[in-house]
Amino acid sequence: EVQLQASGGGLVQAGGSLRLSCAHSGFSFDDYAIGWFRQYPGKRREGISCITKADESTYYADAVKGRFTISVDNAKNMVNLQMNSLKPEDTAVYYCGADPFFEGYNGTYYCRGGMEYWGKGTLVTVSS
Repeated sequence: EVQLQASGGGLVQAGGSLRLSCAHSGFSFDDYAIGWFRQYPGKRREGISCITKADESTYYADAVKGRFTISVDNAKNMVNLQMNSLKPEDTAVYYCGADPFFEGYNGTYYCRGGMEYWGKGTLVTVSS
């Protein structure tokens, strides 16, 4: 059974940093794409960073490029999102997701298309 659990959200001042973590079980990074999404109230969930093992380049949404970094810790079955230089507009509920990986599809595809499996979200609030 695929399970994901995001943590690390909280309240931070603009310009500060947070590190989100996603603990996962039931699948291997060899076979799945993993990513971080966020959702504003009343809006659809949007992909901000996704990665596949086969895709050595990762996808970042323009809004977070240069500020956020996704990383995978296979030994701990964790996917992390380091968020620096946070802005009030980064305030949202953040979710980690996973989807079976297929050859030919990269991080961009999965971030734009969504994921099959989701963990519960974690709220990030950035104060101005």
